[in-house]
Amino acid sequence: MTKIIITGSKGRMGRTLIACASGLPECQVVGQVDQGDDLRSVIEQGDVVVDFSSHSATLDIVALCAEHKKALVIGTTGHSDEGKSQIAEFKSRVPIVLSSNFSTGVNTLFWLTRKAAEILGPRFDLEIIEMHHRLKRDAPSGTAKTLAAILAQVRKQQLENVVRHGRAGIVGERTAQEIGVHSVRGGDIVGDHTVVFAGVGERLELTHKASSRETFANGALRAAQWVVKQPPGLYDMLDVLGLE
Repeated sequence: MTKIIITGSKGRMGRTLIACASGLPECQVVGQVDQGDDLRSVIEQGDVVVDFSSHSATLDIVALCAEHKKALVIGTTGHSDEGKSQIAEFKSRVPIVLSSNFSTGVNTLFWLTRKAAEILGPRFDLEIIEMHHRLKRDAPSGTAKTLAAILAQVRKQQLENVVRHGRAGIVGERTAQEIGVHSVRGGDIVGDHTVVFAGVGERLELTHKASSRETFANGALRAAQWVVKQPPGLYDMLDVLGLE
């Protein structure tokens, strides 16, 4: 049995994780930590920490897990490149799964996006559209950022040089190099992501739509069961699913 501690336990994802774990006999939630609670007081009880707190709290959680040799699954988003580098510094001490999205379907979308970009080549214009609920604080979503990074990597581009976040006014013709990323916020949308490959005379769209947070929670719990068996290192959900 995998003994799990959840940080961010009172948030939307934290509550969903607890509910989903209660239905899995191979998982046991032994600690629920939220703002104002002390992770240090319960960390020895668990095998793995699943972090869905806030990106501002994640680095301290990683450091504490490394100190106590506990595996970690990171589901917080909004990390800067510097923040990701700081997390990666602990990969030699404990196994860490860091993913922008724990859905099996979304990670299949990551894989398909790479393959489609490789097959279609540079003649197709690339656009990403993501939609989330009105309460989401960061934009674009971590998943959209990952999709954009995949496209830029396939085309051997520096993403920061080619990404275009929305368009307004007389911006001129679209360049062949740019990767458009557009964020929509409203209502209770759990999470929709579409990658558009727009060519002359044809268009391919790859879309994933999430209708329940259970999709992400079950993926994170799967990652938690997987990571406790791994050597120290920095992994993502593609590793968990064997899609690398």
